[in-house]
Amino acid sequence: MSAVTDTMRVTPAANPVSQSIRDSMVVAKRNLIRMSRIPEMIIYGLIQPIMFVVLFTYVFGGSMQIGNSTSAIDYKNFLMAGIFAQTVTFATASSGAGIADDMHKGLIDRFRSLPMARGAVLTGRTLADSVQTALTLVVLAAVALLVGWRVGSDGDTNAAEVLAAFGLLLLLGYAFTWIGALIGMSVRTPEAATSSGLIWLFPVTFISNAFVDTSNMTPWLRHIAEWNPFSATVQACRVLFANPGQSASDAWPMQHPVWASLIYSVVIIVVFRTLAVRKYRSATA
Repeated sequence: MSAVTDTMRVTPAANPVSQSIRDSMVVAKRNLIRMSRIPEMIIYGLIQPIMFVVLFTYVFGGSMQIGNSTSAIDYKNFLMAGIFAQTVTFATASSGAGIADDMHKGLIDRFRSLPMARGAVLTGRTLADSVQTALTLVVLAAVALLVGWRVGSDGDTNAAEVLAAFGLLLLLGYAFTWIGALIGMSVRTPEAATSSGLIWLFPVTFISNAFVDTSNMTPWLRHIAEWNPFSATVQACRVLFANPGQSASDAWPMQHPVWASLIYSVVIIVVFRTLAVRKYRSATA
């Protein structure tokens, strides 16, 4: 914390945009250093998605119908985009808990006393969480390859499209961390932030096309799932990975998943960053 304070005090005045970027990078560095000193945070963050990969692959593989197939291999390739997306969105809970913890310890108030951009504290935190999410995705992709997931299993793809898919996943994860930031600023304890974060994440991730073909859902539930922002990113990843996807749908996000994923993520960032920064100003006033 002292290094962050010293950096803020000796930095000369700059225009608001460059100051905000610089301050955000300083806060992000502070959070990354903190994460590196607590490796169990990263280790425990990896255990849950790995368990989901193994359990869903071997417990449900062969019993789920994807299109006209019940092949365990087809389900593995169908599943992984959903697991990747679930992993990046579940990072929201830890992000909210971290911000709530900083609030509880008075660290946010100390940051506020420094000559720094008001949104830098939250931006730095969300950027640091995105770096951790990226590392988790790398490990998770390696595990997925070990259990039999392959890109190009249902068509042709290339390295650029695969990287674009992971880029969409990270963008969705970054967007959802702003929801976590707002939650973290709105509750009194880290425990409350974790609980409230998971409560809404479960329906968002499970009422979707992540784990099942939505054609098997009742019509009203299928409509919700197909317009779910989470589903758009999952479908976009399947298209870019060239993995089996859900049955044909007339819903616009399913017809244009890449564009839908981009639009949803950008809108979420704009809306919830605005709300979180506004809450930051009032909560620490």
